[in-house]
Amino acid sequence: MNKPSDNPADPFKKALAEATRTMADDPEMTVTYSVDPAGMNKEGIRLPQVSRRMTRDEVLLARGTADAFALRRKYHDEGVSNRYAPTGQLAREIYDAMETARCEAVGARDMPGTAGNIDAKIANEADRKGYGQITNSADASLPVAAGYLVRHLATGRDMPKGAANVMQLWRGFIEDHAAGTLQNINHALADQAAFARLTRKVISDLGYGDQLGDDPDTPEDEAGDEAEDDQDAPDSAGDEEQDSDDSEASPERSQEEQQDQSQAQVSMEDSADMEQGDEAEMPEGEAPLEPPPPAPYSDADPNYTVYTTDFDEEIRAEELAEPAELERLRAYLDQQLEPLKGAVSRLANKLQRRLQAQQNRSWLFDLEEGTLDAGRLARVVANPTTPLSFKQEKDTEFRDTCVTLLLDNSGSMRGRPISIAAICADVLARTLERCSVKVEILGFTTRAWKGGQSRERWLAQGRPLGPGRLNDLRHIIYKSADAPWRRVRPNLGLMMKEGLLKENIDGEALEWAHRRMLARPEARRILMVISDGAPVDDSTLSVNPANYLEKHLRDVIAMVERRRAVELIAIGIGHDVTRYYNRAVTITDVEQLAGAMTEQLASLFEVDPKKRARSLGMRRAG
Repeated sequence: MNKPSDNPADPFKKALAEATRTMADDPEMTVTYSVDPAGMNKEGIRLPQVSRRMTRDEVLLARGTADAFALRRKYHDEGVSNRYAPTGQLAREIYDAMETARCEAVGARDMPGTAGNIDAKIANEADRKGYGQITNSADASLPVAAGYLVRHLATGRDMPKGAANVMQLWRGFIEDHAAGTLQNINHALADQAAFARLTRKVISDLGYGDQLGDDPDTPEDEAGDEAEDDQDAPDSAGDEEQDSDDSEASPERSQEEQQDQSQAQVSMEDSADMEQGDEAEMPEGEAPLEPPPPAPYSDADPNYTVYTTDFDEEIRAEELAEPAELERLRAYLDQQLEPLKGAVSRLANKLQRRLQAQQNRSWLFDLEEGTLDAGRLARVVANPTTPLSFKQEKDTEFRDTCVTLLLDNSGSMRGRPISIAAICADVLARTLERCSVKVEILGFTTRAWKGGQSRERWLAQGRPLGPGRLNDLRHIIYKSADAPWRRVRPNLGLMMKEGLLKENIDGEALEWAHRRMLARPEARRILMVISDGAPVDDSTLSVNPANYLEKHLRDVIAMVERRRAVELIAIGIGHDVTRYYNRAVTITDVEQLAGAMTEQLASLFEVDPKKRARSLGMRRAG
């Protein structure tokens, strides 16, 4: 066996890991590289993967992410942070964003080389989340803008384009309310506690003082005295009466009362024990039935938990916008992708021809009745005693089919990827409908960035450990399988709506789509997932294991492929999804999406299902 060649990126990754440990002042810290979202925990940090090509963008992103994590590890004290942390969700997000900006600003002052690297990281994040296209402050995150503004004021550096756009949308509001407080930023940068107090003052200036909670700098003895005063006040009269009664009573009477009380207490305990004994001795048939344990939230993984489902929603697209707005968004989508329509339509026509050709080729020949087989008339002319031959078209499994397109509606799809995904879904729906194939179009995202009402409840209930999924799901039905395409055509324009695309929890969305497909009467069900990467939800991943959502996605995929009731395909846009799905295609240019979708569907329809099942089984066994 040939020895594999060395990865040219390995020396860079090793050097970056050592530099990161040195900068963080933590020689024992682990540094790993992964295609999963970057993250940090007590043991170490996970950086973005650097491929063998070592493109400039990959290198800058890895450096910037490493510097940001190292500076936070070096300059951030978790104890101080927790002491001053607000209790409300939005206030806590502003607090965390400003603390991150403080660590980066201190690092830029002490180690100027880090500033440019972190700029590259911020630029990548802003591009990925589409910050440059936002035009309304309501669609931009106030905590993110506050963090950007603090970094800008503390370092004097211009923010990258997309980040600058978000910062400017909120800058007027922030400075109108907190300009006086922000003037003292540079004096507090080096002292985390002083900066935390300044941050709390900024949050109060912005009108969110009700989310701060108790003042951590209030002396404990004063707080204790106030609490004691509150407790003593209501009972003072009763205490005086009790003292006067005690003074009038004789010592013998007091002793008798104490004995009576102790005897009463003993008798109550004995009766409680007797009741427990009676319960223990009750016949099994009369014992109260224990309530059954709650059903697991996920069929794929019984250990997958969700903090609350009260704020999740499954909603039709037409309920998220007025009809006039949907028509406007649809017109915008058509206009934006007019140059691409020709190529997509040609691919759709090609798919239709291939599918219809397969249908028309399925004939039974040499029958005694049916349609006259003109191709065999020559035999009758040559020998008049030869009987006429008839043919009949054979019913095929192809017609009894349902296809579901599950579209990733996360913020990283904003811009051209979501536009092309929408138009391709639209054209495929029309094409397959003409071929008598039912089509369902679904989308998945979250209702809020970083947790929404689920996280708010979690914070209010004391932040219990291991909450599981901690965000509000939004599952969108753009087109149900039984709805004609002409009626729901405007719905796909909803994907162009500002503020719709947020975070993505792929595992639950895939399980939802799978359940919907199992309820369909069609004999054959095909589920196509279009996504641009791994599941990401900052709120969930910040309080659970880093692979929590990814593990659930893998478990759901394994369940779907094991049951074989639904045929699963995936198309990754810009990210390799073959590490999750057995049957998957990765495209590097979103304009390849139309071709990939049509080719994948055509190949599915052209292969006999039994043969395909056998080949998949052989591939898994191998």
